[in-house]
Amino acid sequence: MTISKMLLGAAGLALVAGTALAETPTSDKRIALSNNYAGNSWRQAMLQTYEEIGKQAVADGVVAAADAYTTSENQATEQAAQIQNMILQGYDAIVLNAASPTALNGAVKEACDAGVTVVSFDGIVTEPCAWRIAVDFAAMGKEQVDYLATRLSDGGNLLEIRGLAGVFVDDEISKGIHEGVAEHSQFDIVGSVHGDWAQDVAQKAVAGILPSLPPVVGVVTQGGDGYGTAQAFAAAGRDTPLIVLGNRQDELQWWAEQRDANGYETLSLSIAPGVASLAFWVAQQVLAGEDVPKDLTVPFLKITQDTLDDALATTPEGSVANVTYALDDAKQVIADAK
Repeated sequence: MTISKMLLGAAGLALVAGTALAETPTSDKRIALSNNYAGNSWRQAMLQTYEEIGKQAVADGVVAAADAYTTSENQATEQAAQIQNMILQGYDAIVLNAASPTALNGAVKEACDAGVTVVSFDGIVTEPCAWRIAVDFAAMGKEQVDYLATRLSDGGNLLEIRGLAGVFVDDEISKGIHEGVAEHSQFDIVGSVHGDWAQDVAQKAVAGILPSLPPVVGVVTQGGDGYGTAQAFAAAGRDTPLIVLGNRQDELQWWAEQRDANGYETLSLSIAPGVASLAFWVAQQVLAGEDVPKDLTVPFLKITQDTLDDALATTPEGSVANVTYALDDAKQVIADAK
């Protein structure tokens, strides 16, 4: 797949502009993003990517509208009402980052029955009428433990930092982590807290559990929590364990500083916020009458010791390492799924 370089700024807009086709049959179609949560840097980067893609697509005449809406609370009931409002407003497609894989199925079915295309991504839904775009989150969780096994052959105690409770992504990543621990029996998870994919929440949660924990050799995470975890260990005067990171700029900056100071080495991985741009183009292709499989898979974005400097150089302060998908990338993802 040819995917644009890590970006969030003007270079990404230029790429998208180059792929827009003014003669598309969707020039009168309206697409809306329904998002359930915006309380961390990943979600902010996701919204920014969608808005940049959508603004350019409207300017190029590809679609008539590409609006974005976020609920005030991470509640499935509120998001269901939001979807129902979008149906009433006459949107042709809804791009959905769902609060629950099942609780929104009724609202999604209502949308489908009203002729609205629904493309879920990141937080996907199980309603058969919707399209789904996701990474293999369980594999992402398991890969963390596989990596720790290559670095910590003797094993030891692990701390698990989870995401938002009750969300599909959190459950799947945690599932993969526990599968990895079952396979690598030299490890034992001795504590688990919810960091809500946010550094400040993670730091407070880890600080609260650390006094009750034995020595920890590794930390498995979900993204947005690595830097806060490192700060909590430092404040407690405990040795810094091997923390798997989640592509946030502050995590990458901390990693580079630790590498330069003492040779610290780790792995960072997460789904790219730019998956929202892929969802937009998939929705556009469905509206254009293309044959699009209901389930599409994208790889997660991985940063290693060798690619750290390049990733850090292209990730804005306070944001997340990212890739933005253009129309040609979406067509390739669709073709690969057939």
